[in-house]
Amino acid sequence: MFGGSVFTAQGAARFVAGIVSFSFAGFVLAGAPGAARAGTAEGEEAEGRRHGADLSVRLESSPAIAQPGQPLTYRVEVHNAGPEDAVLPLLVVRLPHGVDILGVNVAECLPGRAAGEVVCASQRDVLAGTDGGVTINGIVRSGARGPLVATATLSSEVVDSQEENNSAWLTTPVDEGADLAVRLSRKTRAGRLVTMDAVVRNRGPRVVRDAAVFLRTVKARFLSAKGARCHSYGGYVGCALRAVGSGRQVSLRLAFRAHRRAPRAKATVYSTHVGDRRPANNMARISLR
Repeated sequence: MFGGSVFTAQGAARFVAGIVSFSFAGFVLAGAPGAARAGTAEGEEAEGRRHGADLSVRLESSPAIAQPGQPLTYRVEVHNAGPEDAVLPLLVVRLPHGVDILGVNVAECLPGRAAGEVVCASQRDVLAGTDGGVTINGIVRSGARGPLVATATLSSEVVDSQEENNSAWLTTPVDEGADLAVRLSRKTRAGRLVTMDAVVRNRGPRVVRDAAVFLRTVKARFLSAKGARCHSYGGYVGCALRAVGSGRQVSLRLAFRAHRRAPRAKATVYSTHVGDRRPANNMARISLR
């Protein structure tokens, strides 16, 4: 997690790691907050009608197709085409209910009044001809259904003669994903040699080509595996599986050398590209007595 605002149920906790707190990353900021302008109020209003600041906003998401339970990043790009500076611009981004916000890379961006709302209030004017952006990191809820609709609106105290490009909306479809599940069972035990079976099933509509099982074994040392490519990492075992089609299963057998106590094992199955609508059955535990 990079510097920015972290959203919690109690509000926003600000912290900045390696960046300076500023509004709209990339903008060139000029002037002091609330700096007075020369001339009368009537003259300023007339000048704003003649010129003004031409603000625009663009919104995109990555990936283009959301996956249930997987990360989703929104990028908001803003621009001031001028000819005037934008006075104290305000950016409001509203994310869909199916997305939980994890963080924002601009410290001034805080939660709004509504759920899923991010409000970025600049403390300074933004020069004509400059641009910048805000990145919002989120995660798609496992039960989310598409399309996910997000909006972004940019405003300023200066008159904008082309307000039609001050707002943007984005529709992101949600894939149906998969439904991976893992089950563990002990096969044999001879002295300290223990073998364990793991079965991974996919009850979802999508084929999972990058399924992996991550095991944590307590009081046992990994020896070998059949049915998958497995490697140990200091008490952890990672196994890359072959493709798991819809309604199919993949089985693997692992061998461990146990210590004197009966070892315990916990397995988690996951995919980095395909979402899972029922993550509760992605984990299994067993005691290898």
